Amino acid sequence: MNFKTRTVVVEVISALFILLFIYASLSKVQDFEKFRVELYKSPILTSFASIMAIVVPALELVITGLLLIKRYQMIALYSSFCLMVMFTAYIVGILNFSPYIPCSCGGILQFMTWNQHLVFNLLFVSLGGAAILIHPAKIKDLSAVRGKAEAL
Repeated sequence: MNFKTRTVVVEVISALFILLFIYASLSKVQDFEKFRVELYKSPILTSFASIMAIVVPALELVITGLLLIKRYQMIALYSSFCLMVMFTAYIVGILNFSPYIPCSCGGILQFMTWNQHLVFNLLFVSLGGAAILIHPAKIKDLSAVRGKAEAL
């Protein structure tokens, strides 16, 4: 895959994360009380519900901002990947170890089943991983290192 194609693919994936995180965070903020109450119902997050109700949408918005700034795009992609891995691990935990399955997602995501949400998250985990692996700046850095190594 050439440099231009890598750039376009990474930009499309970044745009998808931006849309996802803006939509998800604004849905949570718009119906903040419902989001907070559902977090309290979670057997995994009960102790952290108050802080998580603020941190999660704030983190989604911060990552969105970082994705918009080229200089921080790689950090934002790693952050997006990690956040999606955590969300996915939470879903797996809820599905396998919880007698009660709370619904703290807002907007259209609340209409997905938990299994659909798991697949959706795994898709975004995969997209994040792919973007990290093919990020053009990473390829440039590796080429520079290889060039220096070959010169020695």
